[in-house]
Order: sequence, then C-alpha cells, then structure tokens
Amino acid sequence: MSTTTTIQTAPLGPRTVRRIGFGAMQLAGPNAFGPPADPAAARAVLRRAVERGVDHIDTAQVYGPDVVDELIAEALHPYPGDLVIATKVGGARDAQGAWIPASRPEELRATLEADLRLLRRERIDLVYLRRGVGGPAADEVPLADQVGALVELRAEGKLDLIGLSTVSAGDVEAALGITPIAAVQNPFSILDRADRPVVDLCRERGIAYVPYFPLGSAFGGGPAALAADPAIAAVAQRHGATPAQVALAWLLAHDGMLIIPGTSSIAHLEENLAAGAVRLDAQDLAALER
Repeated sequence: MSTTTTIQTAPLGPRTVRRIGFGAMQLAGPNAFGPPADPAAARAVLRRAVERGVDHIDTAQVYGPDVVDELIAEALHPYPGDLVIATKVGGARDAQGAWIPASRPEELRATLEADLRLLRRERIDLVYLRRGVGGPAADEVPLADQVGALVELRAEGKLDLIGLSTVSAGDVEAALGITPIAAVQNPFSILDRADRPVVDLCRERGIAYVPYFPLGSAFGGGPAALAADPAIAAVAQRHGATPAQVALAWLLAHDGMLIIPGTSSIAHLEENLAAGAVRLDAQDLAALER
C-alpha cells in the first residue's frame, strides 16, 4: 500500500484505464430490478461520467434485467474508442426479481448474447464469470466448464478479456490453470476486508482487482456506516472530504486497484470522482488500518 493516490491509471489486461470507473447497477430500479424512476436522469449520469473521463463502465444483463444495458446503449452508443465495458454472466432474475442461477455453459452463452444485443456491441471488452448467484446450487456447475465456455466465446470473437467475480483464491488459481484472468471483482471495502487473501493474490499475479460495494453494500446501509465510524469521520474532517471519499481514497491507496462506485445522481458522481484528489498520508492510513 502506498501513501498517496498519485497514480490515477492502472492496467486492466493489456489496456490502461482510469482507476475510478462507474458501476451501473444503481441505474436500474430498487434492488437493481425494473426501470429507474427517471430514465433520462440515468442517461445523463452516464453521459456525464464519460465527459469527466470515465473509461471503464461495469454493467450486467441481469440489472433490470436488460434495463441498464439498454440505458448505456441509448446514452453512449456509438461508444468512445477508449471506453471499456465490462459485464457479468452467471445469474438471472425471476419474475419477482429474485436472483437465480444461470451458470451452465449454455446459459452463460445466452446471457452474453443478450448483452451483445442490448449494448449494440459485436464484442464485450471484459466478461466476468459471477459465481454463486442464486445460492449454493449455482456452483454445482464445475468452474472448469464455465471458464471453458468463456474461452470458447473469446475464440469466437465475442469477448476480449475474462474475469471472475465472487470467487475464492482457490478459484482464481484453478482458473489461471485454464486461461489468463484479467480481473477479479469481489466485495471489499474499508468496512469489509475479508477478501484480503484474494487482493494479495491478484497483486502478486498482476490481475486487476475491482472491489464491488466499495462503500459497503448498497443494500445494507454502507454509506451510513462509513459516516458513523469515528476514524473515517476524523480523516474526512482533516481533509475537508466526505466519509465516502475517504473510503474510496483508501481503496485507491492500494496500488493498481480499480474502483467502480455507482450512483444515479450526477452530484454523487462528481463526489465520487473527486475522491481521486484525496491524498491519504501515512498518518491517515495508520488510523484507518486500526
């Protein structure tokens, strides 16, 4: 961990992207199900993110479903040449919005085909295999079969880079025995550091680590918990920053980590992007580590 956030870009596979990207899940309705109350506002957030230099957007066909992919295409197509779009396969929604498995190779293919159609793309830059959607039954499909399906889709020209999401260090090692892995997307934040072994493994192997819920779970009151933490609040006051900005700056102090905070508000987007200017020194980091 470094003591400043002066490095503003990092590798994502063979590409280089800005370290603050955009997670698009919150552009759907509540619990990422159904349409947003104001689709025009959602499209405006996407356009503003790209105007401000965001070149890494994370989505999934399961958000809505279909809704967020459609919003991205409506707002940004034809896409800037440097924009990396990442998606996830491995899950679906039922009619009531519950998360259910879609983890068999043929289901992974069908989900990616839907992403391609909805996003108006011939190829997706990065596709994560999301494990565990819908409970333990989702992981009954062997990891090797799932990764193999993505390798086949890559050979067909439908994706560039393969990633993993919600996986253990053992899963990452097993997948690396089959194909290069460009990125891992797991839950990790200043409030939830249980994934440190995978963070360390990714750093050792040169794999981008992309924490989801970087401010704590969007469904579990993460931002409120940040504001209630005395150490985070003290560092925020010292820097004239918000607790959320400190939490994001803490992640950026991990060399090479890419973050994808999400929002449906332009004001909140600007706040998140400004976290890149918060410089945490050794005193700050020591206080936050404790």
